Amino acid sequence: MNGPPAVENIASRLPPKGRLIGVDLGAKTIGLALSDVERRLASPLKALKRVSFVKSADALLAACSEYSVVGLVIGLPLDLEGRDTPSAQSARAFGQNLATKTDLPIAFWDERFSTAATQRSLIEKDVSRARRAQVIDKMAAAYILQGALDRLAAISQQPRSMRISKESCCAARGSLKERASRGRDRRRNLE
Repeated sequence: MNGPPAVENIASRLPPKGRLIGVDLGAKTIGLALSDVERRLASPLKALKRVSFVKSADALLAACSEYSVVGLVIGLPLDLEGRDTPSAQSARAFGQNLATKTDLPIAFWDERFSTAATQRSLIEKDVSRARRAQVIDKMAAAYILQGALDRLAAISQQPRSMRISKESCCAARGSLKERASRGRDRRRNLE
């Protein structure tokens, strides 16, 4: 994977307390959400107008500084099968470029259905179309950030010996495939 890692891989780089900021990269705006210091609840913050990378990154980092943020979570719009879309590639590039401008930990979070779920919730609450257009990006950012916060909470509740990274999980899967293959080979030799 290019660019910043998944949320699981930055958990150890985060201090025990401190705010995270969630980022929903849209074509025209960048939705922002902010967590509480204990990282239990995500709240919509604001939407930034998306302009050049430099201006967008500066505005995002200014918000990080203003709210004493200790890390960022960028929504990654994967397709239904978990593959990168052009928007996901753009989000990865944004995260990779942003990482050169800050020392804050940056992670990705799968944001499939975040805008649709947020849109549905706003419609159920009878929010007008004009108002939905104003708040959808920051609400989607809150949805993304809340998912990441829930995952971080689950990680922190696991005993340290039970925590496994994505890399070690993939390595284990590879060794299991090798053992299964050797078992099939042995059975064939016996036949």
